[in-house]
Amino acid sequence: MFNLTTHMKRTARRVIAVVAALACTMSLAACGESEEGKIRIGIKFDQPGLGFKKSGTYVGFDVDVAKYIAKKLGYSEDEIVWKEAPSKQREAMLQNGDVDMILATYSITDERKKAVSFAGPYFVAGQDLLVRKDDHSINGPEDLNGKRLCSVTGSTSAATVKEKFASEVQLMEQPGYAECATALFSGIVDAVTTDDIILAGLASASRGKLRVVGKPFTQEYYGVGIKKGDTKFAAQINNAIVDMIQDGSWKRAVADNTKGTSYTPDVRYNPPTPNEGEGD
Repeated sequence: MFNLTTHMKRTARRVIAVVAALACTMSLAACGESEEGKIRIGIKFDQPGLGFKKSGTYVGFDVDVAKYIAKKLGYSEDEIVWKEAPSKQREAMLQNGDVDMILATYSITDERKKAVSFAGPYFVAGQDLLVRKDDHSINGPEDLNGKRLCSVTGSTSAATVKEKFASEVQLMEQPGYAECATALFSGIVDAVTTDDIILAGLASASRGKLRVVGKPFTQEYYGVGIKKGDTKFAAQINNAIVDMIQDGSWKRAVADNTKGTSYTPDVRYNPPTPNEGEGD
């Protein structure tokens, strides 16, 4: 039996669907953020002091460097589309064209350069240790024998300590650095290890309860990941980094994002000379 009410409802739904589709076609902004005319930048969303999503905004040293580069390239802050760039997905995001560049504690390595190119470096980090502020028994990696050390699952930093400095250290893995910091707060572990600027961000967020030992024992050259072979883009980014260093913005960004800690970058390597990627 024909039901007029049901027929009218179906017709109405079809009309609404057609109108919505037309609206999407006419105005991309009405159906989600348009990326046209904008620059897409990959960052970490979960690293305090570097790349951190906070109440719908993005803060950290990587974010400040990215904003500066974008401005030099002719983009205002509202013309930046921020995208989360987890470590395991960075190469694929660049290769697939999901982002234009990535600033996400992305160390320049020969292995990665087989898949992508880099500009920079814009910072040289070094592996260090984070300890409780009142613990002065740990002054370097060689003091970790018999201690408990936390690092993030999949990281090689804790293994480096065990192999090179303290064979009797007890290793503990956590899914993220925030979990390692919590374990350190509560006394479950005695130290956390990763790049010093990441540790400085955690220390800054701890409101004075944690401190970076300040004796880096490796070098990690943070680069701006870009699509492989784009030498012109690399040169533009490098020029922007040079300007950021020369006008004092780089130094201010480091200080702002490690506030409340005694952290200073390793002056033997910082600020770096950005010359990567121009001759790929």
